[in-house]
Amino acid sequence: SITMPLSRHTGQIPESNWTLSFREMTEPWKGAVGCLGVAVFFAMTIGIISWQALEQSPEEWVLRGRAPPPPRDHCWHDGGQFCYSWEEDAELRLSLEPPAAPGTECYGVRWTPLRPDVTLKDCFSMANVSWYGGPSISAQRWPLNGAESPAQPFVSGDLGTNPDGFGPVLDRYFLGSTGVTVTVAPDVPLLLSLESHRHFCLETPAGRAEPLRYLLCISTDHHPRHPPPANRLFPPRRSPLWRYRGPEGSAAKIKRGLRSLVRRLKRHGLQEGVVALGERGTAILAAAERVPLERRKRQDPALVEPLQLSITLSPYASITSPLFLQSLHQGEAAGYWLSRQPRPGGSLIPLLTTWKGQLCARLNVTSEAALGWYLARARRLRQALGATYVIFEGVEGNSFLEQDVPPPAELAGDGYTRVLAAALVTLGNGTVVSAGASSSHLPLFVQMSPLRSDWSHAGLKGLIPSVLHYSLLGYNFFIPDTVGGSLAGESTRDPELFVRWLQIVTFLPVMAFGSPPWLCCDSWVLNLTRQCIRRHRDFVVPLLLKYSEEWQSLGHPIFRPAWWLSPTDPTAFTIEDEFLIGDEVLVAPITEKGQTWRDVFLPGEGHLWLDTNSARVFDGGTILRNYSASLAEVPVFVK
Repeated sequence: SITMPLSRHTGQIPESNWTLSFREMTEPWKGAVGCLGVAVFFAMTIGIISWQALEQSPEEWVLRGRAPPPPRDHCWHDGGQFCYSWEEDAELRLSLEPPAAPGTECYGVRWTPLRPDVTLKDCFSMANVSWYGGPSISAQRWPLNGAESPAQPFVSGDLGTNPDGFGPVLDRYFLGSTGVTVTVAPDVPLLLSLESHRHFCLETPAGRAEPLRYLLCISTDHHPRHPPPANRLFPPRRSPLWRYRGPEGSAAKIKRGLRSLVRRLKRHGLQEGVVALGERGTAILAAAERVPLERRKRQDPALVEPLQLSITLSPYASITSPLFLQSLHQGEAAGYWLSRQPRPGGSLIPLLTTWKGQLCARLNVTSEAALGWYLARARRLRQALGATYVIFEGVEGNSFLEQDVPPPAELAGDGYTRVLAAALVTLGNGTVVSAGASSSHLPLFVQMSPLRSDWSHAGLKGLIPSVLHYSLLGYNFFIPDTVGGSLAGESTRDPELFVRWLQIVTFLPVMAFGSPPWLCCDSWVLNLTRQCIRRHRDFVVPLLLKYSEEWQSLGHPIFRPAWWLSPTDPTAFTIEDEFLIGDEVLVAPITEKGQTWRDVFLPGEGHLWLDTNSARVFDGGTILRNYSASLAEVPVFVK
């Protein structure tokens, strides 16, 4: 394997560290690492003993090394490709690739095992380097250096059912604070491990004899770019989203509960927004709507007027549900649901999995007939219920991998998520999905993972790292978890937690609520909620629309880390409790229980920042020590 420690200090590498790394490596791997550096920079010399990405100056990056004994087997093609093989073990092939952007040098790395029992593993050091991108995880960290994970398939998953796995939004893209990026090819079967503050490693599955391929780029520009959306996104919500938590015993009870919620919202001056109905409530109403419209005595009035309605669907069907039984009766089960590969002469057997505690079949997204049937059903249901938005849960995950069953080629890795997301785009604006995997270019909102109702990284402290992670990977329009968190925690219905959470989501694309403020808190918090909703509508949404234009033209994220304006300041690399909206607004909320002060890092040396609370002006590139922020205040600075 190749270990690539990246260092931020300048000058020569200390001899003690260099020779220590040399002594720890076996003779074959010394040659491998040696060849890599020379292939890039020394056409007349073959081999080096280690990789190093060094910051020589803000404009110049190089790989350095020294030559070991001659290799056993090597080749050099047209000055642009180099290879090195180890008899019957593995082959390394390096190629000069077109630059991704001006000022960038890119190199293709391809490891090929020559025997099935050879496992390939490349590790990238976290020593003095901060890494971003990759997977979303439970208790999200920014940067990834503080995360811990054993080697596991790099596939999206549900953190609610598997908190030790990877989350629903990920990308095979890793960005180092030194300007290095690592992008793994999409068709490579990949395992990823994270060892806190040491390294992260890319691996291929054992016994598969699959090549490990990735692109290594070195750039002077630390600003990542992702493909902009193919079509214009529907705008961020100017009014909030209210999740329905009322009775769901029957369609009649749900309708009464929805109307009761709307009356209470109107009574408290919150009569704008969207009421979101969960999957179970949607299914109950869908069953009641099976009576043809012409047979009804009268058409029901809109359920949540003057608010709008959002319904929730998933690609799963319980094996006892009318939906699945109807498909059996019509002889469509084999083609409409994911199935195991049959034995010769046998028939297809649906691949059953568990979803929300029930044994279910999952929609076969490789079947055009199944996708067409599913999308047509979603359109009919949206129209019948008068819904403006449709949330699709359960988009993440690989059902075949979960059961150790070989998948079809098009559904390997996150193929299911990609295919389904691309199909859901046809439903138009108002479509929300629960996962993203190489789909940031699609005009879809993404629902963030649920967070705990507490102050930990699994709760409030994980919100800003998640925002930065989603936006870095190109998912700028997302729906955060409800204010206060939706998973039971130590601080459920804690007014202070509710307020500090509210102050953050005010500056995000959507303000989502689970428990209305009058249930958890007093009238002061209710008044503050109204103020935050107005601030979001009048100040934040226009700002997001402005920077969505930049995202669409340049691929820059809307929500940016502090290092976006201070790319060479090590202080900025590990700040996970502040974020920028574009280049002009800095939000630095309180995320510690009981605290009414904090240190604020103002990025961008040479910039000036206006404190919106005090109207004072401060220099960029500085730290405000012990900045005071009462429970009613959130530190916000405008450049």
